[in-house]
Amino acid sequence: MNLPPDDDLTVLSTGNASGAQPVSPAHEGGHVLPVGTRLDEFELTAVLGEGGFGVVYLAYDHLLERQVALKEYMPSFARRGTGIHVGVHSAQNADSFEAGRRSFVNEARLLAKFDHPSLVKVYRFWEGNGTAYMVMPYYRGQTLKQVLQSRPERPDEAWLKTLLAPLLDALETIHQDHCFHRDIAPDNILMLEDGRPVLLDFGAARRAVGAANQAFTVILKQNYAPIEQYAEMPGMSQGAWTDLYALASVMHYAIEGTPPPPAMSRMMSDPYVPLATRHAGKFSLGFLQALDQALAFKPGDRPQSVAAMRTLLDIDAPAPAAAAVPAAAGPAPPAPPAAGKPRRLVWVLGGLGAAGAAAALLFGAGRDAPAPANHGAASAKPAVPAPAAPTAPAADAPFDPVAALDAVLAGADPERQVTVRVKNHRVRIGEDIRFAITASHAGYVYVEMVSSNRTDFNMVFPNALDRDNRIRAGQTLDLPRRTWPIGAAGPAGTDHFVVIVSDTPRDFRGAGLVKGEPFGMFPVAQAAQLQRGYRGATALFAGVPSCEDAPCPGTYGAASFVIDEAAP
Repeated sequence: MNLPPDDDLTVLSTGNASGAQPVSPAHEGGHVLPVGTRLDEFELTAVLGEGGFGVVYLAYDHLLERQVALKEYMPSFARRGTGIHVGVHSAQNADSFEAGRRSFVNEARLLAKFDHPSLVKVYRFWEGNGTAYMVMPYYRGQTLKQVLQSRPERPDEAWLKTLLAPLLDALETIHQDHCFHRDIAPDNILMLEDGRPVLLDFGAARRAVGAANQAFTVILKQNYAPIEQYAEMPGMSQGAWTDLYALASVMHYAIEGTPPPPAMSRMMSDPYVPLATRHAGKFSLGFLQALDQALAFKPGDRPQSVAAMRTLLDIDAPAPAAAAVPAAAGPAPPAPPAAGKPRRLVWVLGGLGAAGAAAALLFGAGRDAPAPANHGAASAKPAVPAPAAPTAPAADAPFDPVAALDAVLAGADPERQVTVRVKNHRVRIGEDIRFAITASHAGYVYVEMVSSNRTDFNMVFPNALDRDNRIRAGQTLDLPRRTWPIGAAGPAGTDHFVVIVSDTPRDFRGAGLVKGEPFGMFPVAQAAQLQRGYRGATALFAGVPSCEDAPCPGTYGAASFVIDEAAP
């Protein structure tokens, strides 16, 4: 099957695929850690890929005695100082770096709670050394793009439906959690050796950096992204229909040999020729018409849910079944006396720079690489604990105040832009924390903070000393004010903040807010109890709108940032 080489061009891609390779020790300012580096229980044995947003290593898990892929957030504008700590080349990149790191962690946390055989599995993630890491299975297989290129002829309808069924099921799983992939393409679908497809690369870090740095404004796969991904437009919000457009574009690529025309080229005079016209008689009419409908230019003209798409395609919903475990998740052979080089790596995620932000994975087709020598006990645990087992009900999971902040952020209205500029993202214990907030809409500002000890959950603004939390559209609000400084109180670690700018005042008493001097508190034990019993449609710790007159809209914008506290 002869397919064009640039069918899935990634706009502004900065990385290229590379085979696994051992590396020499990292020098100051370099990106790659040396083989043999220990990150907790994981020992790096090879570099699988390096691109504009991170480095992926082959690693050996000394606790579970298996090979894994370990991803380090390391954007191209970052640098490594002495040792393994990561920073930025210049202060002008600090906001972009922090936005990407925060989204990297959010994406890892999101993926960790899913347990579906066609979704990437995240075993563990944490923050440290100024950056963030995630650990994933070391899968084996080829991309769908490679599989299609190697086929002597185009696939038939039965083959495509067999491929679509688990992918639709996987999308339905994430859509039920109000998550959308937004980057489906032939090189982001891995075909495992058992024939099972796995969706790769949710790309959250790229989106966050794109929002924070105009140099990265358009980062998407232009032949697979629908029009609503190019810009916020009235009546063109993103949703399940966004992913269905991309998935139908993949089917177009498989059937036609090329993807559909870029969405931007379809705005004035649409050059799209329906598949039902081009391939009548080769596939069932209903199948082709379903794909054509999913490829409609306007979001409202597409199927609005996976269930609707299944009906159009005449694909049955799957029966409930236990999630399969990826083949690579099993234990590796016993550790030999020395580290080895992986054999015959056949593929590294293409375009790692733009396509490998949060869920980039590397895959090998040969035998497992030899495990490294055991150099002693694992190092101390990371600041962020491993996520709760995804099979447990959410109500039984340990309360994580940082996840509570994530939920607040997830409930924000994307049309209400909130920007935070931090004076110093890294401060020493005892130094002051300062930041500035700008909002696209007038409203009321609320700042919540989870300290580095993960037990102090505070409302730092408004507070007992300062209740003037109004902000005008376009105004820059410098915080904290002189009468109530926020000092880095330790321990060394990461402070997490979320800023809410609400159209109306908000009431947080239902979330357990207790008055303090000067900062309000969400006592963690009480917060955990309230969260377990909460069944509301919005985030508990976003509060509720509070107005004297009805109606009282609850719309708000939000942004998050982190501060690293270092020992004095």
